[in-house]
Parts: sequence; structure tokens; C-alpha cells
Amino acid sequence: MSILGNRVLRIEDTRLLTEGGRYIADLQDPRLDGAVHATYVRATLAHAEILGIDVSDALAAPGVVAVVTGADIDLRPIPGMANPAMARPHLARDRVRFVGEPVAVVLTERPEQGEDAAELVVVDYEPLAAVVDPVAAASDEVLLFPDVGTNQVLGFGHAPADGEGPEACEVVVRQTIVNQRVAACPLEVRSSAAAWIDGRLIHWCSTQSAHGVRDMLASTYGLEPDEVRVIAPDVGGGFGAKAGAHAEDALLGWLARHCGRPVRWVETRSENMMAMVQGRAQIQEITLGGRRDGTIEAYHLAITQDAGAYPAFGALLPGLTRMMAPGTYAIPAVTCEVRSVVTNTVATGAYRGAGRPEATAAIERAVDLFAAEAGLDPAEVRRRNLLPAFDEPHTTPTGTTYDCGDYPGALDTALAAAGYDELRAEQRRRREAGETVALGIGLSSYVEVTGGPAAGSEFGRVEIHPRSDGDGVDVVVYTGSSPHGQGLATAFSMVAADELGVPMERITVLHGDTDNVARGGGTMGSRSLQLGGSAVRAAAVEVIEEARRRAADLLEAPADDIVLDGDRGVFHVVGTPTVSRSWAEVAAAGGDGLAVETDFTAEQPTFPSGTHVAVVEVDTETGHARLVRLVACDDAGRVLNPLLAEGQRHGGLAQGAAQALFEEVAFDADGNPLTTNFADYAFPSA
Repeated sequence: MSILGNRVLRIEDTRLLTEGGRYIADLQDPRLDGAVHATYVRATLAHAEILGIDVSDALAAPGVVAVVTGADIDLRPIPGMANPAMARPHLARDRVRFVGEPVAVVLTERPEQGEDAAELVVVDYEPLAAVVDPVAAASDEVLLFPDVGTNQVLGFGHAPADGEGPEACEVVVRQTIVNQRVAACPLEVRSSAAAWIDGRLIHWCSTQSAHGVRDMLASTYGLEPDEVRVIAPDVGGGFGAKAGAHAEDALLGWLARHCGRPVRWVETRSENMMAMVQGRAQIQEITLGGRRDGTIEAYHLAITQDAGAYPAFGALLPGLTRMMAPGTYAIPAVTCEVRSVVTNTVATGAYRGAGRPEATAAIERAVDLFAAEAGLDPAEVRRRNLLPAFDEPHTTPTGTTYDCGDYPGALDTALAAAGYDELRAEQRRRREAGETVALGIGLSSYVEVTGGPAAGSEFGRVEIHPRSDGDGVDVVVYTGSSPHGQGLATAFSMVAADELGVPMERITVLHGDTDNVARGGGTMGSRSLQLGGSAVRAAAVEVIEEARRRAADLLEAPADDIVLDGDRGVFHVVGTPTVSRSWAEVAAAGGDGLAVETDFTAEQPTFPSGTHVAVVEVDTETGHARLVRLVACDDAGRVLNPLLAEGQRHGGLAQGAAQALFEEVAFDADGNPLTTNFADYAFPSA
């Protein structure tokens, strides 16, 4: 019987819960012996010219090995995404553009010495006007990059032609939505270490993509990829914000070369909240039109994306928002306008869905407004406009091709599970009775894209080695994916065990070391099981084919007649199960075991979907909101391990509810961050 689809306990948890994880801060590697510790001196103004930096007092402080400023750095600045001219220096030189931007770095013998010495670095600033509001930034009254001449990073799309958009409809609703900026808050803050060994850069990094960091460092230092080794040990959360390397990570190699010693860096929580890329940060102007009977006819979405001070991946997120703008609905006309602008805030990047949840928030709010204006129940408006169930590809007005879906089925299932009619009756009762605690019922039908907008590929390798004690075989799975809490060791072991007929306890999953894993795309965009797991399965299938050829020689039969009995873990001639060869015998027949590597490439992404119902009590006198129930019906296709799937859903539901109720990164008018720790930033605990 297949192990797939069963509730298999996570195999990684025993080590994590007993021994504990091995994170960057825990590293005890002889290659890091004698390492100095980096402490970044960060800008205290959101926008200012740097007139001078005095490091003399810091250099005289106990334990200080060196103090480096931007004038010392000879690395090429990091080009801005979509607009390379908006480049980011590794250390600010002439101007700072957000509070928390690194302006110098202190290297000390012990980490606590760096905190004291950094306070002795004196930076002479000439304050400049700051712009925090992205709509105000679009006016170009305050320019972050005067030589560029504009704050706009990119722009695309168009408004509907006259007479063809929502404005021409019988019922029209409009609203400005702020999809607020949020912080990723990984429990392990950003951290890295770097050392030069025999002319080769060895870099340890808390990242979701070891190979992506390797390629970035190779480009930064003018090296070939094989001259850089990146190692990602246990990673304590990422959520998209650790999809690559940051400027602080990338500089460590230069610092190690500069002082002739390895360098280690672990930021503080406040640094993480000030300077790590943040998510969302869209202002959306929605206009939806249709008929009085509830039929939606046209939708227009205008997006202003806050890219932060230096355009990173966040500047590109509106492209994904536009891609998914129609959501689950059969809307004949959909148009979208986009502009990304820089502001005097920390850069935005990928975060938990990266642009796609923003699309869902916009269209779902628009549908609720439309239902209210038309005087109809919001569930009924959804039912009337959802795309009918389909199992052949469907292309939306924005050019996105969904593979399959049953959106009405998910809606009906969620409404039934929530007891929707009873909830509405209770809502009416409270209103009629004038009760101060009102009942709110939120609906959302969504469609998501997984595996990346352009699909993609992932690396997998499977090795089978006879055990030295003669007791069967050990299997080693190599993956280019990178786990940081999802349970990938369990998932990939299940995939390999199911194909190979080898017990899970005999399978080891290796990842996160670019010397051990040939290549890889990493973990982001909901691609790990879909692409990484498929690569493991493909490699296992190819290993079986090679094993069948070897077994054919051992059994003196044609390879086409050899079958694998997965329950027993043996090969035999079809119809003759009593004469067989074990995995150990077959693997040993080649001398060095069996090994196959492959790259799985998806032709297109997939589009899971679902409907959620939120039941909320709101105190109308105080405004206090309490989430009472959240009913979620999610169609993820075939589920490999319900235990892992439920864990992922719980995490997603918690983060979504947290943004809806209390998470928000805030700045004052001068660009000073107001949410720099977990006392100020309302972050949900387990």
C-alpha cells in the first residue's frame, strides 16, 4: 500500500526538539576559528546627505579590529530591479535613503564589543525632506535619486477605453484599499558568516536559496560559481524575505578579505525590523461595475506599489497582482494600471504569496462592495459570477491560464461547513436587538498560482548504497529545494520510499550546500513539493530503471521482464516472484551503488483555489474585533501528507488573520520606523 496520502509524522522534529536546530549563530566550524564579528552602523535619518564619518573613537574602543565605511568599499553597487540606475551601495556613501541603512561596519573580537563601538561612530548628516507615502512619492517633489529624475521604478498597463470599463455599468463601486506593509518576522534573524579558504569564498547563510546566494556572490566578487561555496544549515523561518542574500550578507566576503580573518554577522531583532525587506505595501484603487441583478461586467485595478528606498523584488510584485487580478470570477473586461515608486523606507520584497494575496484582497473587497450596493447577499453574488467548474485550461482577460478548478464547489462546501444561513440569522438578530457586540461574516474565494508564474525546474538526485553491515541499503536524496519549517525531509522521504520500496528510516535528505547539491532553485513561490518533490520522484524512477537493467543481468532475463516488488524491496522476473534480487544485491552489482540525478521542469504552474469564511465579533462601542471561527476549504489537488498540509494551512491562516487584524509596519512623517520590536509590532505567537 502506498505511503502517500497518509498522516506521517515529521521525521525532522525529533532532532529539532531534542538536540535543537543548528543555525548560523550556533556554528562551530574550524573554518571560522578566529572569526571577527561584524556590527553595522545604521542610518538614524530616513533621507540625508552624508557630510562625514568620524570613526576615530570607535577604532580606539576595546576589541575593535577595523571600522569600514562606504569610501573603503570597491564593490559594484547592487543594481535596482527594473531600474538599475537606482542602485544600492553595500554601505551608504553620499546619501542615506532609509532609517536603518548601513553606513559603516565595525569588526570586533566579540559581538558585544561591536554594539558598544558602533555607538562611537559619528556620522555628520545634512537632513533632506523624506517621502514615506508612495502616492506622494509619485509626484517626484522629493527625489531619492536626483540623477534618475523620477521616483517611478516602473509602470505598465492601462485604463479601460471610454465606455468600456466599469464606469459604463449600471452599478459601480469604487474604493481605495491600503494593503499595508508587513514584516516577515522570521524567528531566526538574518545571519551569515564568510571565510576565504585557499582562494575560495565559503559563505554560510540563513537563506531559502543557497544556489541563488552563490550566484549573487559570484557576480559580486567576479568569481566563477564553483569558486563560491554556500552552506545553508537549519533556517529558522523565511516567508519569502530570505529568498536571496541581502547587502549585509554580501559584504561579509569583502570584510573577510579586508581583515584576513573569517567574519560572522547576526543582526538584532530591531535591526531585522528596520532593515530586512518587508512585504505587501500596495495602495489599490478598485472600480467594479455590473448589473443590478448581481452580474459583474467590468473591473479596473490601479496599483501604486511602495518599493522602498531601493527597488528589489517588491518593485515587481504588481506584475503578479495583475496576473491574478480577476481571481475566481468570469468577468468579461479586466484592466490594470501599475506603478512602482521608491520611498524613504526599507525595501519591499517577497512575502507569503508575494503579490497574489494582494490581488485576492482587492477583488474580494470589490465584490463585497458591489453586493452591498446592489442589495444582494455577498455569497450569492459570488455564486453568480464564479467561473463554472472546469478541467480544461481557462485563460482570463489578463492572459493567465488556469489549469483546472471548481470554485463553486469550494464556496458551497465552505458555506455549508460554516453554517452560513444560521450565521446570517444570528447577525440579523443581534442587529435587530441592538446588541453592542456585532457579528461580522467575511467571505473570500481565491485562486493562487504555485510553482512560479513561469513554472520552472528543480534538481533532484537519488543515491542507493548497500549497508556495510549487509542489512539492506541506505538511500540519500539530494534536493535543490531548501527547507525552513515545511517538513521537506518528511515529504521527500515519503516520495522516495513510495517509489523505491525502501523504509523511510533508511532515507536521508540533503540540501543547502552548493558543493553537495549540483544546482537548485531553492524554496519560494510554493514550488518545493511541486517541483522539488517531482524531481526526487523522477530521479527515483530513473534509479529503478537502472536497477532493473542490473537485476536483469543478475537474473539472466530481459530488462523489460524485470519488476520491482515495492512491498518486499526486491526485483524479480514478472510472474516469478520466488527468485529475486534485493536492492542491496542490485546496488552492489555496480561496485559503487546506484546514483541518478535529474532536473524536473514543469511546463506550466498550477492554480490551487478555495473559499474561506471568517466569523468575527466586533464590539461596536470600542472597535475591538475577535476572530471567533475561520472555516477554510482549500483545493490543493492530491495531498501528499495531510499532517504537513494542515500545518501549512494553519500557518497561512494565522498570518492572514494577523495582517487583517493587527500586523502593520508603521513610519512617522519623517520616515522614522515606529515598529522596531515585538512590543510595538503586533506579532502572533504560537
